[in-house]
Amino acid sequence: MQIYNLSEQNSVLNNFLKEIRDTNIQKDAMRFRRNMERIAYVMAYEISKKLSYQQEKIQTPLAETTVNALSEKMVVASILRAGIPFHNGMLGFFDKAESAFISAYRKYNAAHTDFEIFVEYIASPSLTDKTLILCDPMLATGGSMELAYEALSSKGTPKHIHIASVIASKQAIDFIQQKLPKNTTVWVAAIDPVLNNQAYIVPGLGDAGDLAFGEKL
Repeated sequence: MQIYNLSEQNSVLNNFLKEIRDTNIQKDAMRFRRNMERIAYVMAYEISKKLSYQQEKIQTPLAETTVNALSEKMVVASILRAGIPFHNGMLGFFDKAESAFISAYRKYNAAHTDFEIFVEYIASPSLTDKTLILCDPMLATGGSMELAYEALSSKGTPKHIHIASVIASKQAIDFIQQKLPKNTTVWVAAIDPVLNNQAYIVPGLGDAGDLAFGEKL
């Protein structure tokens, strides 16, 4: 399994990452969503370098020419609700991809010191022999990602899996390497060192869903 941490190389991605982390800038929900989309654009471009292409002949106004065109059958799957802006960014590049959605949430105990993860909803096309990009902006423990993949596996076996996340913890990366199939590639914009007592990534950025769409009751 290959792990790509895109912030290890300097690029404009780091500006977008800075803004979604900054407590002053992230108060602007529209800008937060837009930065999530822009990070997805950069990541989608990097993922595209690993996909399959085939030659196609096209006619320009002046002559016939040959181009290498993307030949993958693709599905972009996202974990609701935080994944929606990131999902839209992926579709901005992979505009012919199909979409899948999974609802996964944490249910904490009364003391808010422990939780279980539940998957309530899934909508997906067939995944058989397709390239699956499974998106979740925050990869904290890796538990939601594992359950999301298990739920999606009922829809067929993809030929390759790309996990796409904005910020992941080191713990989640280790977990994913143990739990997901070997034909998986992990893409992140940053890997943070630790989780706090509530299993939030530190330094992280807070709750991506709340920052994008408002606090939930």
